[in-house]
Amino acid sequence: MSETAEHTGHHIDVKEFHPRAQAAIHDPKIRKNFRSAMDGLMSKRKTAFEGWDLETLRDLGANVRLRALANLPDLLEQLEKKLIENGIKVHWAVDGDEACRIVRDICKARDAKTVIKGKSMVSEEMELNHYLEEQGIEALESDLGEYIVQLADETPSHIIMPAIHKNTGEISQLLHEKTGTDLSNDVEYLTASARLQLREKFMNADVGVSGVNFAVAETGTLCLVENEGNGRMTTTVPKCHIAVTGIEKVVPSMEDVSALLALLTRSATGQHITTYFNMISGPRKAEELDGPEEVHLVLVDNGRSSIYQDDELLDTLRCIRCGACMNHCPVYTRVGGHAYGTTYPGPIGKILMPHLIGLDEGRHLPSASSLCGACGEVCPVKIPIPDLLVRLRQESVDGDKLHPAKVRGHGAKRSSMEAMIWKGWAWMHASPGIYRFGTGAASKFRALQPSKAGAWTDYRTAPKLAAKTLHQRMKERGQ
Repeated sequence: MSETAEHTGHHIDVKEFHPRAQAAIHDPKIRKNFRSAMDGLMSKRKTAFEGWDLETLRDLGANVRLRALANLPDLLEQLEKKLIENGIKVHWAVDGDEACRIVRDICKARDAKTVIKGKSMVSEEMELNHYLEEQGIEALESDLGEYIVQLADETPSHIIMPAIHKNTGEISQLLHEKTGTDLSNDVEYLTASARLQLREKFMNADVGVSGVNFAVAETGTLCLVENEGNGRMTTTVPKCHIAVTGIEKVVPSMEDVSALLALLTRSATGQHITTYFNMISGPRKAEELDGPEEVHLVLVDNGRSSIYQDDELLDTLRCIRCGACMNHCPVYTRVGGHAYGTTYPGPIGKILMPHLIGLDEGRHLPSASSLCGACGEVCPVKIPIPDLLVRLRQESVDGDKLHPAKVRGHGAKRSSMEAMIWKGWAWMHASPGIYRFGTGAASKFRALQPSKAGAWTDYRTAPKLAAKTLHQRMKERGQ
């Protein structure tokens, strides 16, 4: 493959959202799996915040993220300086393809043949696993959910719980077929079997790859939040550790991390604290007995700089990847994550993915919402998701005429039929005479009105036109 060629991976046609969503809605298994999981997560979140002044904490989290974004260029320079001082090698990638090549080059320099991976949505965004496979390097997921998804040759359906679309029976069948475990609904047995299979992989892996939840500029510390211990194994057992993250994950100080961590764990899984909180500040020192010989950080842009240039869309970069917006979204709960066909599904994906894949490609995403506002109400850092959805809906039709460079793709224009209808509507409403004639004719011939008006009337009764117009009724009353 040439240096500039784009690698192939699990590309899904985003434009096929509607047929996939319809298929999911009519699949009782998917409906049951997601409904059960989302109800549990919403309940746990509510319980976890009991006794807390949640709105004050959300204000604090939002302010921490806004302050970090306001100073992002300086903080990134400060982070790079401190990381280098700590012995961590820093790499910058303009997009996912360049990030993949950086990881490949590090692996090739160490003659690495196997990579063990901790959970990382940015690596999913990069499609790193598929790229490394094309380069002859085995990449194995160590997060249990990601491992299950990888065995099934699928993509994650949730940013926190990748295999949430599968129930215990399906997971048992998959592990039996792929790894030879016994068929069982005993979750502890299935988990222990997967851990046993992964343990040897940890010990023999040449390189470990992880994500980053928070990168602290003041100290040059990479923070990793997890529950299974696989993140700690991934970052300490292999001789080389590569962390990949988006450029927006930087925060000024460890003090800022405490507020975001309190919000992240409770919003994501309803926990007061996760089992592990890893702080990585450099490679193994001479007197230390464990840890990697090399630590690398790959800072990935991939469209984030374009988002950063827009004062309104900038709020998208506040996200701490908790998944609360998905858990409370009525659309996501009913169709699941795979219907979206994107790395990031649900409400956060609807406002983030159009920037990563282009608004022309992702034009349907902002409209996959009821605009109920639940996502904005539960977001721990107060991202105004509904407002951004409305903004992107408008741009998906009209294009960003004032700032076309700020959203990749100038927007998918209206169809000729839709444009003609709205032009006719504007023409009729601009002339009182034509308006009165049109509404009068519609009332007179209302019997010819069709009972179906597209998909809207699949589940609703079409409204009937009034026998008389408002003007006619007012005239009869002598007003």
